[in-house]
Amino acid sequence: MIYAKKKRFIKNKTCLSACHLRSPNMENSSHEMFFFLSTLNDTKSNKLIYFSCSFLIYLFTIFVNLTLVVSVMLDRVLHEPMYIFLCNLCVNGIYGATGFYPKFLLDLLSDSHVISYSACLAQICLVYTYVFCQLSNLTVMAYDRYVAICKPLKYHPIMTPGKVGKLLLLPWLISFCETLVGYILMARLPLCGFKIDKLYCTSWDVVKLSCVDTSVNNLYGYIILVSNFIQALLIVISYFHIIRACLQSKAEQNKFMETCLPHLITLTTFYVSAAFDALYARYGSSSSLQGLRNFFSIEYLIIPPLLDPLIYGLKLKQIRRSVWRLLSRKVSALM
Repeated sequence: MIYAKKKRFIKNKTCLSACHLRSPNMENSSHEMFFFLSTLNDTKSNKLIYFSCSFLIYLFTIFVNLTLVVSVMLDRVLHEPMYIFLCNLCVNGIYGATGFYPKFLLDLLSDSHVISYSACLAQICLVYTYVFCQLSNLTVMAYDRYVAICKPLKYHPIMTPGKVGKLLLLPWLISFCETLVGYILMARLPLCGFKIDKLYCTSWDVVKLSCVDTSVNNLYGYIILVSNFIQALLIVISYFHIIRACLQSKAEQNKFMETCLPHLITLTTFYVSAAFDALYARYGSSSSLQGLRNFFSIEYLIIPPLLDPLIYGLKLKQIRRSVWRLLSRKVSALM
């Protein structure tokens, strides 16, 4: 009799867990759902090497971005729209790296790559806000370079402090609004699965686990893709006019090589990796090219925040001088 009651209790408990798995947003449930993330399928020693390298890259990413931001803030010569927009890009880089690295580093030290439902949603919000803000920041920077090169005499009347402030806030407002709508559409879905075939949480991977129709989520995903395509188109149009203006003047060609080339490198790196990951997540096979997919899925979270301040710092003379002065003062103070 006792054994039968215990068996029924275990069965009911299993049923409760299964029911909760299908509906993680159920109000009366006291248990939280957990997702299993994809692993690197490597040895423990290799994971320790990956952890050490990733941790050092994370610290270096924070350091170079903060150094550039502080240099621009302290040097009045750099209080120009181009450098201010660059600061915004670096702040977003710190934000994106912080949204990805901590959980990734913990997973490298753990044998079980598990994340709770609420933590997964939080990571999705952080990562997607970073991605959307990065795209919008790059669009704003392309517009700034277009005005500077194609309309140099009207640059300061157009790029007033008020307009610069609005262009600084616009990427953050757009990214938070786009992420919030996606979050609401995703959080309402009951789920029937718990395996996410990725190293971190993404909206599409969670939506694929839903038990119900996800047409609205799919439609919103295409709206976001169209929005990003329009931003990319605006950047292409801006650079079409920039290149045409540069062909007519040697001075403008030098300005293009100094200020626009870093932007193009940043832009190309981010768009290629982000586009590959978005398209492969929807249309690619989950059983093939897993290593390549893992690389591209984290490349736009690791490379741009690390390389953006380095590329601009090495290419822009004013940035180089300001950073060198700042570091020299810090070294002198320590000695």
